[in-house]
Amino acid sequence: MASCCTAKFRFSISSCRAARSSRPFPASLMPSFPLFHSPFSRPMKPTNLRSVSASAAVSAGAASTTPTFSWDDVVRVSQPEFNPNDSSNLRGFFDKIKACNRGAELQSEFLPFVVEDQIVGYIHKGFAENLRSFEDVFILSKDNCDGGKVMLHQSLKSADDRTRAVREVIKCLAENELIPGIRNELFPVTSSYGAPVFFSLERAAVPYFGIKAYGVHMNGYVEKDKQKFLWLGKRSLMKSTFPGMLDHLVAGGLPHGIACGENLIKECEEEAGIPRTLSSRAISVGAVSYSDIDGHRFKRDVLFTYDLKLPESFVPNNQDGEVESFKLIPVKHVANIIKRTDFFKTNCNIVIIDFLFRHGYITPECFGYLDLLQSLKRGDCS
Repeated sequence: MASCCTAKFRFSISSCRAARSSRPFPASLMPSFPLFHSPFSRPMKPTNLRSVSASAAVSAGAASTTPTFSWDDVVRVSQPEFNPNDSSNLRGFFDKIKACNRGAELQSEFLPFVVEDQIVGYIHKGFAENLRSFEDVFILSKDNCDGGKVMLHQSLKSADDRTRAVREVIKCLAENELIPGIRNELFPVTSSYGAPVFFSLERAAVPYFGIKAYGVHMNGYVEKDKQKFLWLGKRSLMKSTFPGMLDHLVAGGLPHGIACGENLIKECEEEAGIPRTLSSRAISVGAVSYSDIDGHRFKRDVLFTYDLKLPESFVPNNQDGEVESFKLIPVKHVANIIKRTDFFKTNCNIVIIDFLFRHGYITPECFGYLDLLQSLKRGDCS
């Protein structure tokens, strides 16, 4: 079968420059919206965090802002006595779920991305205009019934052909600052988990094409003195996303060509220095999902969740430079951090809230229990 390298793409550097000049990026498309069936109809009053650095309470959308809180701040705000009048309800958790599920009312601004008659993603109408110059790769069709869609050119028949052709387009868009943060890591493009892979796409481009992305996220915990503790990581200040913010122990995207379990073992070694003899004991406990629209980006993420009970003697040791330091904190105190602050990388909140359910820290006696439980799979979990 002919390789796409033999095809002559009808684009050039000049067309790339034209794409840059014509891109219609609005400053923001993110008005707030009420959270799906939240039992709380009144706006939440912010917790008083005057003793914590002001830049620490960075908003979910300001991933490029570098917070300046320390572990001392984290420990202090986690203590029960920090806010003795703290409500026992779940409102603070609902806020964190909402931060991962923005923009539902904006879905009409996106076109389906269709491959072999299957919807594999959603592309903002404004961003799709940047693809018109690449007419041997992308076809933008206008349908009076459904408003149109984006497809791949019919000459691109194999997964390899599609991968190579789309990679050249992504490279051009990245050079013109339309897709920042190229990772040189390929994610599979598929209609659902386990379905055939139509092609592979640069990780940084995934949200711009609304591709469903999968990841593995693990809570590492310790039991001592009849109490459970969670290992937390503080992200490196050099990270391009959420620098300096809190993370659970191990997480990573699921690239093309590797199984979840094997990917988790790899991430355990790289991020926390956990040897295979320990990481192979991690237990798969389910999945969470979310759907977040931010401008031209549409994140449709499914996170496979794992628990790993670690020995008291184990201390994490980062190997890849992505984690600045670690801290072991009682699970009840971690729950307080989530409720009271924006210290965590946004999607880590969902994974830890899921842990709180499964380990009995959130019970049916809590008002809003079922609504919060359902919200952990707010995205298309397929």
